[in-house]
Parts: sequence; structure tokens; C-alpha cells
Amino acid sequence: MKLTTYTDFGLRAMMYLATLPKGELTSVAHVSNLYDVSRNHMVKVVNQLAREGYIHAVRGKNGGIRLARPPEEINVGQVIRALEHNLKGIDCGSPACHLVPACRLRDALGLAMEAFLRVMESYTLADLVGNRDELMVIFERLEPGSRKALAQP
Repeated sequence: MKLTTYTDFGLRAMMYLATLPKGELTSVAHVSNLYDVSRNHMVKVVNQLAREGYIHAVRGKNGGIRLARPPEEINVGQVIRALEHNLKGIDCGSPACHLVPACRLRDALGLAMEAFLRVMESYTLADLVGNRDELMVIFERLEPGSRKALAQP
């Protein structure tokens, strides 16, 4: 199963936020720069995560984003369900498929997707960042202007 880049960016943003000290804010621009992705695309993802209650966005001069709840309470499978737009595994209408009346592939892929999501629902965000120290080393290297980032081959 391949996730869309939209969901990928959402999960990566949340993983970064989960490594920050409790209550610390960061900006969407910072997260975008960290992962070298479009700020506009990340804004859309973060806005949806905020609407879904996973991210808390603070507006204003000293604003920013942070997790809305502890990583232990954020179910990865539920995040994927919230962000993915096609959980059927296949789009039978684009282009229109002539096999639809007799096709069993759609059902098989639907079952496979459900199995994938059930596995992902056994993970929390805390599980994904359980190696926080390793992640922090990587994030430090990715920080814009970091000497370590410049020294890496």
C-alpha cells in the first residue's frame, strides 16, 4: 500500500512535533524547510491535522504549531484514515474500467487496505518516535544553516 505524499507529509510533520519539548511551538515554514517540501502543501496538511484535532495552531506574532495531545494518544492508523482520500486501493472510474461488473480485484484490494490500516492502528505516534535521540540527531543536521548539515557529504 502506498500512501499519498499528503499523508506522508502529515505523518512526518507529526513525528517532528512529537520530538519537541512539551508545549514548544514551531512554524509550518520551519517544518517545510526541514523536510524540503512546499510550504503551501504543508499548510494544507497542517490545517487538516488541526481540524482533525491532532495539531494545535496558535495564531499571531508568537504563534506556531504543536501537537494537540500527547503522542501516546495519537493513533497512526486513524491519522492515515483522516488524511487519505482513497482507501479503496484502486480507482475504478478513472479511467472507467470495463471489468467493474465482474471484477474481484476491487474487493481483494479493499480487504488488503483494511488489513494494512488495522496494523497501522496498532501504532501510536509515540511508537514512531520511540527512538527520539536518533531522530533528534537527524533533525539537528537538517536544521537550516546548521554547520553539521553543511559538513555532511
